[in-house]
Amino acid sequence: MTKMTTAKDVLQAAAIRPFPVASVPEAELTDLRKRINTTRWPERETVTDASQGVQLATIQALAQYWGTDYDWRKCEAKLQSLPNFLTEIDGLDIHFIHVRSKHENALPLIVTHGWPGSITEQLKIIDPLTNPTAHGGNASDAFDVVIPSMPGYGFSGKPATTGWDPAHIAHAWVTLMKRLGYNKFVAQGGDWGAAVTELMGVQAPPELLGVHTNMPGILPAEIDKAALSGAPAPSGLSADEKVAYESVQFVYQKGIAYGYQMGLRPQTLYGIADSPVGLAAYFLDHDARSYEMIARVFAGGSEGLTRDDVLDNITLTWLTNTALSGARLYWENKGYSFFGVRGVVVPTAVSVFPDELYPAPRSWAERAFPKLIHYNKLNKGGHFAAWEQPKLFSEEVRAGFRSLR
Repeated sequence: MTKMTTAKDVLQAAAIRPFPVASVPEAELTDLRKRINTTRWPERETVTDASQGVQLATIQALAQYWGTDYDWRKCEAKLQSLPNFLTEIDGLDIHFIHVRSKHENALPLIVTHGWPGSITEQLKIIDPLTNPTAHGGNASDAFDVVIPSMPGYGFSGKPATTGWDPAHIAHAWVTLMKRLGYNKFVAQGGDWGAAVTELMGVQAPPELLGVHTNMPGILPAEIDKAALSGAPAPSGLSADEKVAYESVQFVYQKGIAYGYQMGLRPQTLYGIADSPVGLAAYFLDHDARSYEMIARVFAGGSEGLTRDDVLDNITLTWLTNTALSGARLYWENKGYSFFGVRGVVVPTAVSVFPDELYPAPRSWAERAFPKLIHYNKLNKGGHFAAWEQPKLFSEEVRAGFRSLR
């Protein structure tokens, strides 16, 4: 049966505007390189490890490559080759990539990035998800993929007023998917994207079939509180639960200084808006395992991410001047634990990558998600799973949502 086009449909379609990604003026890239190459460096750290933060040797190796050989035009061409759009939701322009599959009955999917990320995190999964037959999958596993830039990030508008918290973004994503004509869809996210996606699952609009997360909010409230306080692991935890508890406790105590800073005083971070190297160092210091991997990459190693991957994300943030507008999301986040149970009521798929901030135990996942439809522990990958391990990640998304088709 052919769907009748209504006046509302016409208005909504008109609200979607093509967004051609413009070529950055060469003068801006020249200025960026000049700023990088004239960085005023401090002395090196007084320890032999990363316990004081991003090490001088690592950031200087990054700066040397960024200021000389790195080519933004390659990332720019990649972005320009994709269908980019803008639409206004609640007074704010939201940017998104929208790639439809050539396969019939493709499942609409909205994928949300995190911090310190952007749409560059998801570029490698577009083709495996929209064109699975070219990547070892079946046509029946195809997705139409929507990848928005969160408010204040990348090409999206910067909120000029308060209120764009994760719950608001979750509502906006439902509006976006409906505006695109999707009356049934699924959602995926990691990091802040996991929070937004899970809050979609809390709000449970009738159009949302289910969610997939690779950083699940699974900590029971009393466990989360104990980890935050620095208390020893409670008695009675299984081996998996104890590992997760100790991992989260480490993050709270030694791994999330940036979260506290942005959550309390994001506007104070003028340094990362003014210094590209300052921005890069701040972005590198997200979590211990990601930093170790990136440090190895800039020391000449071969990892899930390349030097260009890392710099594409940082450069996009620099060129769009979104360091502070992105940071404010932490300030907006009132009352939501980073890692606690949120109350998701829709079908939920969970993928656990070994180098994530914490390995989510199945026992806690089953308690957190009453409709857990998929749980799998991978043997490779970390916090930026879609970026680092696009093949494994895409396979997980396909498997996670298969029962909902």
